[in-house]
Formats: sequence, C-alpha cells, structure tokens
Amino acid sequence: MFIIYDFSTLITNGSIRLQLLSNGNQGSRGKVITSTMASNGVAVNNHWYLVSSHGSVLFYIALNPDCTIREIADDMALTQRTVWGLIGDLRRAGMLHVQREGRRHHYTVNLDAAFKHPILNGLPLRLILGELVERYAQPRHAREREASLAS
Repeated sequence: MFIIYDFSTLITNGSIRLQLLSNGNQGSRGKVITSTMASNGVAVNNHWYLVSSHGSVLFYIALNPDCTIREIADDMALTQRTVWGLIGDLRRAGMLHVQREGRRHHYTVNLDAAFKHPILNGLPLRLILGELVERYAQPRHAREREASLAS
C-alpha cells in the first residue's frame, strides 16, 4: 500500500526523481522510496526516511485536526499503542493541543510551538506547517461528511 503525499517530482541535472511515502507493512515508520531515472534511462533506487515517525504523526495531525489516536492508527497503518507513545512525546514537547470529549482525546497541532530539531531548533512549527494547514487541513466535520457519503 502506498500513501502518496504531494512531494512533487524533482528535475535536476537531467534526472527525474519521484518520491513516494510507503506506509505498508514496515512497522511504525513510513519509508520513502526514491526512484531516480537518469538521462540515459537507467533507474536507480535509494531507500531512506524523509521524516521520523514523530514527524509523520505531526504532519497527519496538522492535516487532520481534532483527530483521535484510533483515526491516526487506522489511517497510518500503525498500532494504537505506537501512536499513543508518539503522541505522548509530542505532547510533552508542547507540540499538540489536546481536547477531551468524554473518554476520547482529540489532537491538533500547536503551530506556535518550537521545533525540537538541532537545525530548526527554536523555529515555530507555523513556519513549516502553517501553509499546509491553511490549504489542506480538513476539519473533523468535513471528514465525517465525506466518510458518510462514501458509504
């Protein structure tokens, strides 16, 4: 199974790179498959991770505000226990807002929180995720309506 995020095709020096994020049976990490086609037609494959598990979950929550652990686990092919651990780390880092409704917790990204990456340390999440959230985030009610129309 492949989940394709719009990372676009990169064309540099006569070669074409297409990046797909595979979220199949690989445990808790999505794997980026980069296929490079050289100008002579020879395909070269490289396998590497674009973002960590924490980053993947953070991106998911940014694009699906008010989601639950079950929704994240189902959509990302992870166990709820794995997602719970990742959410805990992100909460302790102050990167998530949590809203409790009954027994369920709903999560949204705190865009004013700082990155915890050595290179991006101190920069707000809004710098990277802000435009993605504005353009592509689907509120919970919109996702529920789409799901009911699909069934």
